[in-house]
Amino acid sequence: MLQRCFKLRAEGTTAGREVLAGLTTFAAMAYIIVVNPIILHDGGKTGLELAGLISVTALAAALGCFLMAMLTNYPIAQAPGMGLNSYFASIVVVGMGVPWQGALAMVFWNGLIFFLLSISGVRAAIIRALPNCLQIGVQCGIGFFIAFIGLKNADIIVANPYTLVAEGDLLQAVPLMVLGGLLLITVLTVRRIPGAIIGTILVVSVIGLFIPNGDKMITAMPDGIVGLPASISQTFLGLDWFYPFRNWQTAMPIIATLLILDMFDSLGTLIALGRQSGLMDDKGEMPRLNRALTADALATVGGALLGTSTTTSFIESATGIESGGRTGLTSVVVGCCFLLALFFTPILTVVPAAATAPALIMVGLFMAQGLKHINYSDLHEVAPAILTALLIPLTFSITHGIMAGLIFYCALMLLTGRAKGVSAGAWVIAAVFVGFAFI
Repeated sequence: MLQRCFKLRAEGTTAGREVLAGLTTFAAMAYIIVVNPIILHDGGKTGLELAGLISVTALAAALGCFLMAMLTNYPIAQAPGMGLNSYFASIVVVGMGVPWQGALAMVFWNGLIFFLLSISGVRAAIIRALPNCLQIGVQCGIGFFIAFIGLKNADIIVANPYTLVAEGDLLQAVPLMVLGGLLLITVLTVRRIPGAIIGTILVVSVIGLFIPNGDKMITAMPDGIVGLPASISQTFLGLDWFYPFRNWQTAMPIIATLLILDMFDSLGTLIALGRQSGLMDDKGEMPRLNRALTADALATVGGALLGTSTTTSFIESATGIESGGRTGLTSVVVGCCFLLALFFTPILTVVPAAATAPALIMVGLFMAQGLKHINYSDLHEVAPAILTALLIPLTFSITHGIMAGLIFYCALMLLTGRAKGVSAGAWVIAAVFVGFAFI
């Protein structure tokens, strides 16, 4: 049955490898079960109940994973997106005073617009409009982004008021454990031992139970093993459906912002994952791309109905792909893990950042290998690609990195007399980006 559904042999994989990849992806992104509710709750300022948001997050993630598997057979997991949840809670609900019911309605209508753009092929056309050098820059930039987050979570890189970032105290317990975990995961990968990533996460988590970090252990003992899921009655179908139409002057700019942020976050993620996993064909295009974007849009609609901010493809899927995941069975396993997590939240919430940081750093290093595909003899390709790769982690935004890189690319081609080499789609997108910058 699995062979028929997921075409395992045709993709050169096995059920066991796909399950392992799914567990690895889930281990890398399980933090969203805890982090997303905390951000959406915002200390009680949004009016959303924290306990119910945990259940909503797990259900929305499971729905997104199943949609991606069913529509594309890709090993790409989905969940409520980071950054997008902060915009929803801190800026729209708390900052602008929009009721959470109205904000959810804007996420819902935004998802419907996404859906229409996806089935019409507009979103796929946007990806094709991006020049190859920029796609490479996006892949590597997201790799740097992931590695940077891992280094930050490990306190290997810390904030500094004079230099923005600086080296942390590498002799402290957490940095030492992360560096040891990174060495372990690298050795296991070089020796081609299956389960290198998830194995390292488990090893570091267990060791953390016995290593102090201040007045606590790195890995806290869970309060229990199982627990019943919290009710989602507050948010399920609780959106104010017609809020955007009654308050269109407030709602339209917000929906436009959500469209730009989610579209290019998801496009950037899909490009990076497609290039890393070999899903791109000989023309540099991703088969079933429209279906992947449709799954993204439907997951956003479903998430809004459940009661969460925009659901999108997760770059942490790269950990499972690096572990051998090649089909939708990986995504199904991730979705099932999210459903099981509803009953095992006490255990999942104690997996420390020190355990997942080595995996993030390692995946970032893998993705940065795309730099070898840049034509370094042509500055027209080198400059936009490297600029994009640098700006994604330094601005902490995939969208802003793509925006700056594409505008720079078009301007460079125009001023050096090579404007004819830029596709019409690239010009249109760059113009939209310029307009968006002034909104």
